[in-house]
Amino acid sequence: MCEEKRQSIMDIDTVSLDDENSQIIIIDQTLLPYETKTIRLTTQNQIWEAIYRLQVRGAPAIGVTAGFGLYLAAKEIAARTDTYDAFYAEFVKAKDYLDSSRPTAVNLSWALNQLDKVCKKNQGRSIPEIVGALHKEAVRIQEEDIWACHKLGEYGLSLVKPGDGLLTHCNAGKLAATRYGMATAPMYLGQERGYNFRVYCDETRPVLQGARLTAMELMDSGIDTTVICDNMSASVMKAGLVNAVFVGCDRVAANGDTANKIGTSVVAAVAKYYHVPMYICAPTSTIDMQTATGDEIRIEQRPGSEVTEMWYEKRMAPEGVKVYNPAFDVTDHELITAIVTEYGIAYPPYTESLKKIMEIKAEAMKEA
Repeated sequence: MCEEKRQSIMDIDTVSLDDENSQIIIIDQTLLPYETKTIRLTTQNQIWEAIYRLQVRGAPAIGVTAGFGLYLAAKEIAARTDTYDAFYAEFVKAKDYLDSSRPTAVNLSWALNQLDKVCKKNQGRSIPEIVGALHKEAVRIQEEDIWACHKLGEYGLSLVKPGDGLLTHCNAGKLAATRYGMATAPMYLGQERGYNFRVYCDETRPVLQGARLTAMELMDSGIDTTVICDNMSASVMKAGLVNAVFVGCDRVAANGDTANKIGTSVVAAVAKYYHVPMYICAPTSTIDMQTATGDEIRIEQRPGSEVTEMWYEKRMAPEGVKVYNPAFDVTDHELITAIVTEYGIAYPPYTESLKKIMEIKAEAMKEA
């Protein structure tokens, strides 16, 4: 008897809004690649837990989820308040609550602040009108994510040639955004255009986003995909199998330092040694010009059980051993060849080029 074919992960949006039923629909990424399942989030606690527990993850996807989540909170608040002051007081509480779920990914606070600006801007309107404006902004954030990832992919594709070997760390793919992804966007566009890339995916310990998620995405897209352990990146680079590294990030400081999944800085250092270009794929929503350097980025500490127990049938480390488990590390700007955004490619010195990129974005937003 033939087994039923699994639905491709590429055919399901990572995050979507069911406004009629006041629900956010997400792919539960903690179950991948064993089970492809969507879940519906209805309460603020469920949304917070989904972000914290990595059921939805990746900076853009977190931002989209947060935007939808705060909009749904506003709908609930509007049903029990009739003055702006009362509405806004509860709105801020909901905003701060969601903002506490993941501290490193700037898209989380960015999306929440976008809705906060809309709420303040519409202070003189009725509560239902404010909720309508918040809905429009939340949808815009998702649409902008889709557009930005596609544009970012076009710029990234211009940096490589057909037949290249590419290496990526963690999952900055479609599962980290709504569609296309960041680091994988050039790979998907290249696949559509016959570039025939060979892609090496670091496992990305301890949560294995590369082995579980990126490899699944790329294989579903028909891309030549090879999983390697995190400590094998030097071997494939030395052998000449990698022509470029593409990774995403959760925050970019004004000087070009970037925070990405733990292990990224190791890949960058190895790439620098073997003269392999290191490209950071970052929508401008992840660029934080208020953070001067990577030293100022708060790094989230995750539970030690992710290292000692997760993905193992039996505990693989001695009981009582201390565990250091930062979710991210900071890659120094001196190790980065370029930062690819939807408004162009930034090259060193990043204090100048990132400022220019943000100016280009500001002008584009004025004209929109």
